[in-house]
Amino acid sequence: MKAFIVDRYGSSGDNLRAGDMPEPEVRERDVLVQIHAAGVNALDSKIRDGEFKLILPYRPPFILGNDAAGVVVRVGTRVRKFKPGDEVYARPDKDRIGTFAEFISINEDDLAPKPKQLTMEEAAAIPLVGLTAWQALIDIANLQRGQKAFIHAGSGGVGTFAIQLAKHVGATVATTTSAANIDLVKRLGADVVIDYRTDDFENVLHDYDVVLNSLDNKTLEKSLRVLKPGGKLISISGPPDPAFAREIGKPWILRPVMRVLSHRTRKAAKRRQISYSFLFMRASGDQLREITSLIDSGIIQPVIDRVFPFESTNAAMAYVENGRAKGKVVVKVK
Repeated sequence: MKAFIVDRYGSSGDNLRAGDMPEPEVRERDVLVQIHAAGVNALDSKIRDGEFKLILPYRPPFILGNDAAGVVVRVGTRVRKFKPGDEVYARPDKDRIGTFAEFISINEDDLAPKPKQLTMEEAAAIPLVGLTAWQALIDIANLQRGQKAFIHAGSGGVGTFAIQLAKHVGATVATTTSAANIDLVKRLGADVVIDYRTDDFENVLHDYDVVLNSLDNKTLEKSLRVLKPGGKLISISGPPDPAFAREIGKPWILRPVMRVLSHRTRKAAKRRQISYSFLFMRASGDQLREITSLIDSGIIQPVIDRVFPFESTNAAMAYVENGRAKGKVVVKVK
């Protein structure tokens, strides 16, 4: 099958090449999916560049790609939830990525039926960002009606989904974006919009319950100052904390490393009576089903900037890396 393969870690475009790989093995609880479209994420670039080697030690050559939509072509002997012909979407488990390909084998627990109202390209834009927002705002933050949530980078992939989810819960939502995207984030439900080029969010926002950070460490530290005591700071861009090391089952020797990486942030948060959590989202078919119901009800809509042909996957990666995409970028595989 055709796929985009990482032969060695590094940021060069040569480090992600088109090539042929064997069709994936289908274990007894696996579903073989013919991929129609795959979402492109900043995470893909970080994995290719080797930024996550410490916690996600993929062994080259491996296929890149972290979310997809497609059609079931074969199921394992113990699969009960799906059958050939079903339209599905998923973010595969972190140990079994590889959606920049014609086929992928995914555990049935990580799959969900594709939202009926969405095209394959629209569905492929949802899993990773949708699960990230769900696990941050619902699982960790337990966001409630009447609370205040601040979501950084509101016009990005995670931001466009998180704004809609937080608004659905009943929270007051603040976000940052550029002037060109103010109308977009307001349409999605943002109540307070800060142009990051002209205003400093820490001078505008106060006494927030939740912050979802996807930016750098400087922004993370400033975010502490907009939270009230008892507030929750959740970051998807690091630094990883000891709880994350335990969660992903890393050897005990790595846990002190995670502790050191996040020490400054955790200490500053504790001083302000704020909890800090690093989130590296996990695959979950059950949560995707919840998200599907919100999409089919018209509560949440995907935001797609561009769709690239499969052969232009490297161009799609470069487009995401420039940081200007509104919502998600997708490659059309079939």
